[in-house]
Amino acid sequence: QVRLGESGGGSVQAGGSLRLSCVISGVRVNNACMGWFRQAPGKEREQFAIGLIGNDGTEHADSVKDRFTVSRDNADNAVYLQMNNLKPEDTAIYFCAADTRRTGSDGTMCYRRDFMFQHWGQGTQVTVSS
Repeated sequence: QVRLGESGGGSVQAGGSLRLSCVISGVRVNNACMGWFRQAPGKEREQFAIGLIGNDGTEHADSVKDRFTVSRDNADNAVYLQMNNLKPEDTAIYFCAADTRRTGSDGTMCYRRDFMFQHWGQGTQVTVSS
């Protein structure tokens, strides 16, 4: 059974940094496409991952490019989201998700769309004040 657990959220002032972690069990992180999604207050969860990582590399949404970086650690079996220069509009619940049908290698590609992911974490709250 695949399980994902996020941590690292919190409250910071604009311009600050946070590093989110997502520990995975039931699948090796390098045997899946991993994504970070977010849901802002009063809004639906974004349909496209803001950060995506697989064996074919990484991809970031334009809204976070040059500020956020997704990475993974095979030894820890974890995925991370380093968030720098945070803005109030980054306030959201952040979710980690796994697409275990693809790896980004062996003829498969990773996709940012939410319906490509089968497994989700519970989320971690990030609040950025101005």
